[in-house]
Amino acid sequence: MKELQYLNKYFVKYKYRFLLGILITIIAQIFSLFTPELIGNSIKVIEDYVNHPTNDIPFQKELLVKNILLILATTIIAGFFTFLMRQTLIVMSRHVEFDLKNEIFNHYQTLTQSFYKRNRTGDLMSRISEDVGKVRMYVGPAVMYSLNTLMRFTIVVIYMYNISPKLTLYSLLPLPLLSYSIFKISSMIHKKSGDFQQNLSTLSSFTQEIFSGIRVIKAYAIENKKQQEFTDLSNESKVKAMDLAKVNSLFGPLMILLIGLSNLVVVYVGGSMYINNDPEINSIGVIAQFILYINMLTWPVASLGWVSSLVQEAEASQKRINEFLKEEPEIKNTNSSHSTIEGDIKFDNVSFEYDDTNIKALDKISFEVKKGKTLAVLGKTGSGKSTLLTLISRLYDTNSGTVFIDNKDIKDLNLFDLRDQISVVPQDAFLFSDSIKNNIKFGNENATDEEVMEAAKKAVVHDNIMNFNQQYETILGERGITLSGGQKQRVSIARALIKNAPVLLLDDCLSAVDTETEETILNNLLAYCKDKTTIIVSHRVSSAKNADWIIILDEGKIVEQGTHNQLLEQNGYYKELYLKQLSEKEID
Repeated sequence: MKELQYLNKYFVKYKYRFLLGILITIIAQIFSLFTPELIGNSIKVIEDYVNHPTNDIPFQKELLVKNILLILATTIIAGFFTFLMRQTLIVMSRHVEFDLKNEIFNHYQTLTQSFYKRNRTGDLMSRISEDVGKVRMYVGPAVMYSLNTLMRFTIVVIYMYNISPKLTLYSLLPLPLLSYSIFKISSMIHKKSGDFQQNLSTLSSFTQEIFSGIRVIKAYAIENKKQQEFTDLSNESKVKAMDLAKVNSLFGPLMILLIGLSNLVVVYVGGSMYINNDPEINSIGVIAQFILYINMLTWPVASLGWVSSLVQEAEASQKRINEFLKEEPEIKNTNSSHSTIEGDIKFDNVSFEYDDTNIKALDKISFEVKKGKTLAVLGKTGSGKSTLLTLISRLYDTNSGTVFIDNKDIKDLNLFDLRDQISVVPQDAFLFSDSIKNNIKFGNENATDEEVMEAAKKAVVHDNIMNFNQQYETILGERGITLSGGQKQRVSIARALIKNAPVLLLDDCLSAVDTETEETILNNLLAYCKDKTTIIVSHRVSSAKNADWIIILDEGKIVEQGTHNQLLEQNGYYKELYLKQLSEKEID
């Protein structure tokens, strides 16, 4: 129960609902206990008539009718309060489920890039859906039935003891055996439930990955191989589910057996006491009353197994949830006040190494970009170009050295204001399963339709969009699969332009467009970026030649820097790349 203690704050939050649920449960149990007593009295009336047939028959009939009406009334009232109990406690559990899912989702958003590199998307989804669902069953049904069992057991035992302490003691003898059995089986459930949930997470991750990469699977014709892998994982999941189900299945028969033993004890001991004229059992109706009381404990006692299973599964699920909730974001906001960015960017002896691969992406680099200027970054694959941009938007922090923005350490700026004032076009353009218009408006939710179109025109994608049947209302598939690579890049550029931030970062975002379209977009960007700080990462000289300053990276170090003309005079990597691309007619 240690892991489930995390949920105590939600019980405190909804304490009034919880306390009201307890009160309603007590009232429901009190009214439900009138029935055995009334039935016992009715049997006593019938017994008196059998023993003394000369008694007042109309009066005895009146008593029976009265008891029947009272039984009906108390049953209806008990049923009504049981309904209120479910409405109170189950609804509370839905509120907790809602709050917990939002807490997990919000926490996911605070975690850094490295976290998402270490964990698979399917596992993240499993914990926020499957595991939260298991936890809700603890907060709602498990707590409700536990309260119901506790209240009913307490009240029933008190009623039974007031009638016959001796018969109560004998009828409850099987309970210690019941408690021990529950303890042993619960331990087995806890272990098997944890194994099952972990396997389910693996299966979810695999499935999500398959659906995301279905094009690759079809292209390489490996459907059969992936089908076999899925079958193997499914079989493993089935085995673990069956193991868990086998343990759970022990509860029902065990409960029924023990309740049956209690009924036999009541019949035998109660019958013996009645025959021996024990004053505690002065009527057969008392024995019938006891049998009804014992059977009233059947479901609460039997539910102990089910509840125990729910609690164990919830414990295992909450443990998995807590693992991620305890993850601290590596990038933290250290400034709660508002930060405004002008656009001056400076790298001072910056080095960075990825923890997961130990690759040194940047090695003591220094440069400066003034507000309104354009910097182009070129280099071979793996030279550290994209890493440079991630440090500016503070998706990672430097290992050594400092990134300055407007002569302030980037770590001293408000993290959210920093990112809000930077427009980024990533190398791998990501589009949401929404309309094209909304994907562009993602950069500025308050943008008008005219502004959306203007941004699309600057990104040279407007004509393509207008050729679609639904135009800007066209719904894209997952990750923008509906569009070509070049179209996705241009929509992503339009999204960045409409944001109108003082800093624009372009990470090789023109790689999938032809040279003519590239030239048009670059000319549009020149006009757009006059008063903005722009950093362009590219493999093409055509994207970099008009920049105010160009740096060449190689293995994380700056090996060349200067203007276009200056670099051509150096006879280095830049000139070699220029001549190569010129020969391929990529530069006009």
